[in-house]
Amino acid sequence: MERGHDLAYPDDDHRLFFYLPFEHAENLEEQNLSTRLFSERTRDPGYRDYAERHRRIIERFERFPYRNTCLGRASTPEALAFLQQPGSSF
Repeated sequence: MERGHDLAYPDDDHRLFFYLPFEHAENLEEQNLSTRLFSERTRDPGYRDYAERHRRIIERFERFPYRNTCLGRASTPEALAFLQQPGSSF
């Protein structure tokens, strides 16, 4: 991306694959990069919204609670309550 390879693709659907690793990272710095990339380098507001939703979860929990079971991590009561809400996992 530093060399602009992502920008060589004219459509959002191809650029998306450059940015998804940051969107799925359990690290706030990478989440911030994800939201910036989707905001600055894509036109689809749906992609930007999705990136922002991922970032808010990391801000709140410092990880994705829906991964806890498969990774053998304990869930807090707050995380369990969150997982009961519609749209809590992707």
